[in-house]
Amino acid sequence: QVQLVESGGGMVQAGASLRLTCTASGRAIGSYAIGWFRQAPPEAREHVAAISSNGDNIHYKDSVKGRFTVSRDNAQNTVFLQMDSLKPEDTAVYFCAARASGDNAWYIQPTSYNYWGQGTQVTVSS
Repeated sequence: QVQLVESGGGMVQAGASLRLTCTASGRAIGSYAIGWFRQAPPEAREHVAAISSNGDNIHYKDSVKGRFTVSRDNAQNTVFLQMDSLKPEDTAVYFCAARASGDNAWYIQPTSYNYWGQGTQVTVSS
């Protein structure tokens, strides 16, 4: 079992930055692909960024390209989402998710992931 905990959310003004952290426990995540998702009810949960187990392969949702950066530190069992130039439309609960992956692939479908954190709220005011 992998337990995931997100942190780093908060309330900021448009144009500000936040850094989200996904801390894993229970297993070493060096062989797990990680995804970041967000959900702003009543919308469905949507993919934001995904990173392969070794960090070499990364995918971003088009609307966050150039503003968000995903990275990981497998030695610290941690994955980060650096969010710059935040916009009001980025307001949502952000989740990290993990799935075992031995092929260095990334995954963008929520159903591809087995383990989820509880989420952290990000609110961006205009």
